Amino acid sequence: MERKEFTCIGCPMGCALLVELDSNNNITVTGNSCKIGENYGVKEFTNPTRVITTSVKVIGGDYNQVSVKSEKDIPKNKIFDCLRALKDLEVKAPINIGDVIYKDIEGTNVNIIATRNVREC
Repeated sequence: MERKEFTCIGCPMGCALLVELDSNNNITVTGNSCKIGENYGVKEFTNPTRVITTSVKVIGGDYNQVSVKSEKDIPKNKIFDCLRALKDLEVKAPINIGDVIYKDIEGTNVNIIATRNVREC
């Protein structure tokens, strides 16, 4: 039997979850106060993902950086590869909220988008 402990981040309660995988590949989640916790426990146990946020250099803008985030969760084991791909990236102003800054980052099928406006100057 495989067991892992997590703290649920699905709501402000922060339930202490225990997720167990039995010999028949059945997953059991205990410690959750709601269905959100159960879903979070299963997802975190089987396929942990995260939204990444960072900033990217801007050329010719009223700010020298723009904040960006992934459009949706990416696999947790790809986070550092994605951040490395963005580290030296430079984009030209103007930039609008929602603009795709990097398409299909590291083969995840997830775009990186701008989360602020940067005017050209």
